[in-house]
This record gives sequence, structure tokens and C-alpha cells, in this order.
Amino acid sequence: MLDREVVKEFLEDKFKDIGIEIPEDISKEVIVETFCKYTEDDYYEWLKDNFKSFFEHGNPNWEWIKERIEHYSRD
Repeated sequence: MLDREVVKEFLEDKFKDIGIEIPEDISKEVIVETFCKYTEDDYYEWLKDNFKSFFEHGNPNWEWIKERIEHYSRD
């Protein structure tokens, strides 16, 4: 779940940068909540796709996973 305050600040900055103004009949809170839900829906699908590829559709390659662990442990 996204932090609504962080998203609100992000949207405010982006809107300011590119000159977007929210219409008066749409509240900032509604924009933030709707954008969060839109992003969370996409994020969940992205997680599912990455789970499938990382764990090779239920047949994980543990040697490859160990290599990934080593790779990301260096960072």
C-alpha cells in the first residue's frame, strides 16, 4: 500500500513542474486516492509477473536465485 502523503507530495511536485492544474470540481484528495489505487493495481500485476519469472513458474532454479542473492548483497 502506498503512502498517501508521499504520493500527494510527489503529485504536487510533478504538477508544478509541468504546469498541471487540477480542475476545481475534483479534490486533490480524490486525485491522490485514485492515482494510488491505479498504481497499486498495476503494482500487484507487476509483482505477480515478477514472481512467475523469478521462480520460473513454480520450478525455481535455486542456483540462479543464489546468484541473485549474491549479486544484490554486494549493493
